[in-house]
Amino acid sequence: MSVPVPLEVGITRSAGTAAAGKRVLLAEPRGYCAGVDRAVETVEKALEKHGAPIYVRKEIVHNRHVVDTLAERGVVFVDETDEVPAGSVLVFSAHGVSPAVHAAAAARDLHTIDATCPLVTKVHQEAKRFARDDYDILLIGHEGHEEVEGTAGEAPDHVQLVDGPGAVDAIRVRDEAKVIWLSQTTLSVDETMETVKRLREKFPLLQDPPSDDICYATQNRQVAVKAMAPECDLVIVVGSRNSSNSVRLVEVALGAGAKAAHLVDYAREVDPAWLDGVQTVGITSGASVPEILVRGVLDLLSEHGYRDVQTVTTANETLVFALPRELRAARQGG
Repeated sequence: MSVPVPLEVGITRSAGTAAAGKRVLLAEPRGYCAGVDRAVETVEKALEKHGAPIYVRKEIVHNRHVVDTLAERGVVFVDETDEVPAGSVLVFSAHGVSPAVHAAAAARDLHTIDATCPLVTKVHQEAKRFARDDYDILLIGHEGHEEVEGTAGEAPDHVQLVDGPGAVDAIRVRDEAKVIWLSQTTLSVDETMETVKRLREKFPLLQDPPSDDICYATQNRQVAVKAMAPECDLVIVVGSRNSSNSVRLVEVALGAGAKAAHLVDYAREVDPAWLDGVQTVGITSGASVPEILVRGVLDLLSEHGYRDVQTVTTANETLVFALPRELRAARQGG
């Protein structure tokens, strides 16, 4: 899945002389994870196979640039299945959907393609399994997030949402011997474990998920930010405000010692005032961010004298997910 390697700092210099003491620490890994790569390619292959318009329920991934680019190519993003003309092609986003959404799509005779991240699907399967065994399932996540709605929808009578440590006191269960926690895949590892600690204090017999729910990519990006944050006067996280894992990276950077941290979609959103008195800038990007947006920020910083770029590597990622079955031939032939 990912292989930890020792902290490795390699320096590459672009043309020109860097201003004295100014440098960039570039987190690695960053950007696209396997689930996002699969989801975006799913929509692209669906366009090739079926032609525009292709409909996508919600945003395929939480990134403004990706969504806008696909919309320009004929992808129509909708909130609910009843906005899709009967018989059309509908792609479900990487965040997953509930059985009720699948049923609503079937009722409209929609040709559905499921781009749900396999790691999210794993959490869905866990929810169904423990609901069958009549457990109370405590789902740690953010209220209103699409992934949480999809997972909870698998077993609505058994799932209670726990939105952070402060929500623990209100939780009630039927049988303290049959309680398990699951989590949204894109959370802060540290905050999640703080919530679990609080839950376990209240329910000593609380069971852990069969395997880690927070995805490998979310964890790896947080570890890389933690490695560089103590040396950073400023951390810039490239990502959208509705991207849970991107927002968490800002929090992780501040918690790990960065003096300041900001979230931007594009280089043009970087306020030059942020750079006043700053020597070391850290850069990372959320798991749904294409690398071209990171390059834009690096170019902007270079114009301000930050031309020494040091890569901080904490893991190597090699995982690739297969496309949905109905599109695999398209990938093999491409």
